Amino acid sequence: MQRGNQRFVDGEPQHPRQDVDRRTELATAQTPAAALFGCSDSRLAAEIIFDMGLGDLFVVRNAGQVISDSVLGSLEYAVAVLKVPLILVLGHDGCGAVQAAVDAQAPGAAPLPVHIGRIIEKIVPAVHRVVAATDATLTEPGSIDALMVGREHLRDTVTELLEQSELISDAVAAGTLAIVGANYRLLEGRAVPDVVVGNV
Repeated sequence: MQRGNQRFVDGEPQHPRQDVDRRTELATAQTPAAALFGCSDSRLAAEIIFDMGLGDLFVVRNAGQVISDSVLGSLEYAVAVLKVPLILVLGHDGCGAVQAAVDAQAPGAAPLPVHIGRIIEKIVPAVHRVVAATDATLTEPGSIDALMVGREHLRDTVTELLEQSELISDAVAAGTLAIVGANYRLLEGRAVPDVVVGNV
């Protein structure tokens, strides 16, 4: 994945395993090399930014990469059935969900639509930790570093994944699975590892 991401950063993608033969090969089975859980932001198309092909990644995405039952079930399937050895949790700068979580904490902020609010509430603890650790205030627009919030939320996501899924945490403990939390830099195109759990 790192080599593919470097090709993407360098503007030299190979677009591997995207032809008719590969499609035919995958018609009856899949053996992805990794699972990727990331934000559904349109700028984070997983197979493109890692220069991978059909069947290479088992991809699960939602706004803000927040843990839910469907996310856990999908990742457990990837680990238990598809036997992936790696889960990459991918956050990014300029995340709209993270910014919405920051903005929603301002005094007098308009309430969010109910389903957006349920996503944002998973990111709010990271907002409050950043406020507590810095000179930021909820009352001063722009004083909260959204990049710091995004990094904190990424770490929370990895922690919650381990805490909420016994299957996944057991696989990490057994040495058959690793989890990497990485931040994607939109302008540069690079995925930068931030936290590693297990043996990669």
